Amino acid sequence: MEKASKQKKPKPYNSFLKYSGLGLQMAMTIAAFGAAGYWIDKRLEFRFPVFLMLFILIALTGNIYLLYRNLEK
Repeated sequence: MEKASKQKKPKPYNSFLKYSGLGLQMAMTIAAFGAAGYWIDKRLEFRFPVFLMLFILIALTGNIYLLYRNLEK
């Protein structure tokens, strides 16, 4: 029981920094994947943005997985 009382509680700003960092990571990943997909679509001259949508979907899936893993802790 003493071990539980000696453990430090996380400070509120630590949680804020952790989750704001995750949000920035998600935004930057989606933007980077979207830009890559857009570039490929323009390079291959597709009328419908196939790679843009595919890459954004991949980025969203990966970000949700990472968010799930980080929320477990």
